[in-house]
Amino acid sequence: MLTTGGKKNSASLLHKLTQTLSYNWQLWALLLPALIWLAVFMYAPMYGVTIAFKDYNSKLGILGSPFAGLKYFRQFFSTNIFYITLRNTLIVSGQQLAFGFPVPILFALLLNQLRFARFRKVVQTISYAPYFISNVVVVSILAVVMSPSGFVNGFIQSTGKAAVLFMTRPEYFRPLYVGSGIWQSMGFNAIIYLAALAGVPPDLHEAAIVDGASKIKRIIHIDLPTIAPTIIIMLILAIGNLMSVGYEKAFLMQSGMNTSVSEIVSTYVYKAGLVNAQYSFATAVGLFNSVINLILLSAANIVSRKTADFGLF
Repeated sequence: MLTTGGKKNSASLLHKLTQTLSYNWQLWALLLPALIWLAVFMYAPMYGVTIAFKDYNSKLGILGSPFAGLKYFRQFFSTNIFYITLRNTLIVSGQQLAFGFPVPILFALLLNQLRFARFRKVVQTISYAPYFISNVVVVSILAVVMSPSGFVNGFIQSTGKAAVLFMTRPEYFRPLYVGSGIWQSMGFNAIIYLAALAGVPPDLHEAAIVDGASKIKRIIHIDLPTIAPTIIIMLILAIGNLMSVGYEKAFLMQSGMNTSVSEIVSTYVYKAGLVNAQYSFATAVGLFNSVINLILLSAANIVSRKTADFGLF
């Protein structure tokens, strides 16, 4: 009876799946290229993660290379660079989250209050344009503006003080990195919140205006509660990417004098893997980085589920 019941349930599920596919085949056809891309470029390369557990030799290949177990993980954890890169990564990403996450929300709320549509479009276009500037250009702009003969030092010298070497001093690396990141991503990230604000019913604002509510009160009691689910989802994703600080800008901003604060996990992986050809070691460090991100993402989602009764999954 159990076997028969199991077969009936399987047949029923298969029938429902077939009906769903046949009824929505146009949607599945549109989704198919994205699924193929995801499988080819995101899941298939995950096979290379096995290099972290092997003494990889390019002549022998991944399958032919001898098994090394957790050798390279222990090697990474036993060095001082582990604590340096982990600390620097968490500090930089934590500052990005603390200072960079609220800015697009505030910007979207303020931009949503503008009643002149043309002016709002101009401001929005100007604000998200830096997102499309490459990190090479951004760092070049920083190098020019912050150089001893640049605009900032020109102003400092006009006050009678000596020029400051912003791009080489360790104490200025994090403010410049985080500040330029906010400038780059503020406008683009605000688009998500502007889209959420577009779903706020106008009747609520009209009723609040009749009751004499100011703009600030309407933002606090109408706009913010409406976009709260979007904010929570973006916050969970941001926490899940705490360890994913891109190496490009950090690597370009590095110098011999600021390495103590600019050496993060991603730049270390780049140097170990591509510069020094330590493929197994670099893969182990990268895998550790990804596992930490997964743990942070899951923890943030669990906390959100318990506190706000809302989560990503």
